[in-house]
Amino acid sequence: MNSGEFRKLECTFCFRDEREIFGCCRFLVCLVAPGGMMLTRLKANSEGKLAKQICKVVLDHFEKQYSRELGDAWSTTRDILTSPSCWQYAVLFNRFNYPFELEKDLHLKGYHTLVQGSLPYCPESVKCYLSRTPDRMPSERHQMGILKKYYLLNAASLLPVLALELRDGEKVLDLCAAPGGKSVALLQCAYPGYLHCNESDSLRSRWLRQTLESFIPQPVVNVIKVSELDGREMGDAQPETFDKVLVDAPCSNDRSWLFSSDSQKAACRISQRRKLPLLQIELLRFHMSTIKCSGILILCSAIHNLLRFTQSNAFA
Repeated sequence: MNSGEFRKLECTFCFRDEREIFGCCRFLVCLVAPGGMMLTRLKANSEGKLAKQICKVVLDHFEKQYSRELGDAWSTTRDILTSPSCWQYAVLFNRFNYPFELEKDLHLKGYHTLVQGSLPYCPESVKCYLSRTPDRMPSERHQMGILKKYYLLNAASLLPVLALELRDGEKVLDLCAAPGGKSVALLQCAYPGYLHCNESDSLRSRWLRQTLESFIPQPVVNVIKVSELDGREMGDAQPETFDKVLVDAPCSNDRSWLFSSDSQKAACRISQRRKLPLLQIELLRFHMSTIKCSGILILCSAIHNLLRFTQSNAFA
């Protein structure tokens, strides 16, 4: 990526109990951060206006935890977290209602394709654009019976979808699917034989259904199933069912809580987030059995406390 620094950390873990089924599970943790000069410029443009919005309770907690866990990398991470203008929002085109005119406009504005040519797997049907300067497209509103032309997502969110290397006809599980961006991205890559989108929260599940309705035409919708199950209870019911499984595990959502206007709720959230690494590991372990022998499982999460995650006794 010419406009940023791409750093990759790969950790491979072998599970004694599940080795015969899956062998090993590879985690890909990606950080997409603007380069130094761009970061400085974006901070100068936004720092004054946004400083008042930062929740001090949350920031103080992050300072203590992440300076210890991330070391020198915390400084750059902190700059990005506290500067929303640095967050890279990508424009993912919908191949079921392709925006040809918009594509021309984005080229004129200097947008560039996000990943094609830089990763081993990126189908030509996946068209994702990113601006070299701070810019964000307006979201399209939901209209019954009319497919949206593009989906806005964080640039890094596309990477775990591409890591699945989805092929036509495969059976796929998107475990924590709401609000639906990764499900939409999966369907830009290939035509699965079956796509199971699960979201345990009823409100977020309605959001997921609306997203799929806004982007996916009826013939393709027929191969999609949406459920509201606890992901930890699904594994035993569907042994060796799926070719590919995406576990976009519940995360601490640090960016949102950093700008929370309610410091009391933010403090409560800080306490609750300590349980998240264990929940993420539980979801992973319960779904090892749903993968076919030659299948792929990708676990992705917006979690900064990677050390705590990898040292969890769930790996024992």
